[in-house]
Amino acid sequence: MADVNTWPLPGPQPADYPFRSRWFHHGRYRQHYLDEGDGPPVLMLHGNPSWSYGWRRLVSGLCVGYRCIVPDHVGMGLSERPGEDVYRYTLPSRVDDLAALVTHLVERGGAPAGGWTLAMHDWGGPVGMALAARMPRLASRLVVLNTAAFLGPYARRLPATLGAALWGFRNLRLVEHLVLRHNAFARAAARFGAVRRIPPAVRAGYLAPYREPGSRLGILRFVQDIPRRGSDPAMAELRAAERAVAAHGDRPVFVGWGMRDPVLRPALLDEWRRRFPHAVVRAYRDAGHYVLEDAGDALVAEIRAFLSGHAAEAR
Repeated sequence: MADVNTWPLPGPQPADYPFRSRWFHHGRYRQHYLDEGDGPPVLMLHGNPSWSYGWRRLVSGLCVGYRCIVPDHVGMGLSERPGEDVYRYTLPSRVDDLAALVTHLVERGGAPAGGWTLAMHDWGGPVGMALAARMPRLASRLVVLNTAAFLGPYARRLPATLGAALWGFRNLRLVEHLVLRHNAFARAAARFGAVRRIPPAVRAGYLAPYREPGSRLGILRFVQDIPRRGSDPAMAELRAAERAVAAHGDRPVFVGWGMRDPVLRPALLDEWRRRFPHAVVRAYRDAGHYVLEDAGDALVAEIRAFLSGHAAEAR
């Protein structure tokens, strides 16, 4: 692990992302992560096509009193882009990466073996809860933001828009061309992922790691990895994630939901409520998928109040 004090991309570091880059070496490639503040660890897991930049407001709001650990999935954000001869871009690899990083931080980075908070958005839900299945004593609290970690939405009841998009991502060369050559998916998410207009500087922040066609493979593979059948590579980990959701039923849970998310719809919020009837739930009527962009100030305050009111107890 080595600290890097300079912004590793061309152009200036975003002013609203004033954090120091850290790196964890997975043999032949490096994973980027943030490690800001002191106190009980809060592990923030991004989805697709985002990166740790999407958590910047929560990091700034929690780093006094909490240790904010925010990795970029391999092939995304500031992490390296290994070739597919070295790295499999699928959910089991994401969980392997995360388990290795957490183990490193516990064994060599002064982090506790338990009492962590898992904060999860989008694909961060399956990744985080699959990690919880492997490390059942790690998480004492869950923070859920527009995500799912159970089979129904991914395997049996995909919204029509997502089902059509997944078919296109897997079967149409034009879609691959648009994603890899023109960055269409990341550009669309940066413009339409929130209900409110995302300022140009913030859109640039989301897009900064994906300027070159060679930097976008992880975005494409993340969508193609959404499982539909039992033989799909991600299905076993998703089943493990669902089991972990049930096993964590006694943990304090906060759910913050953008109600105008076009893909992860309010029906999924109802499912989280069903599985965690005692959860603290905040539904934001005028927020979309990037709920931290639309309702950031209120959401950060609510999450901080939730963490203050529920002690991080080791299991």
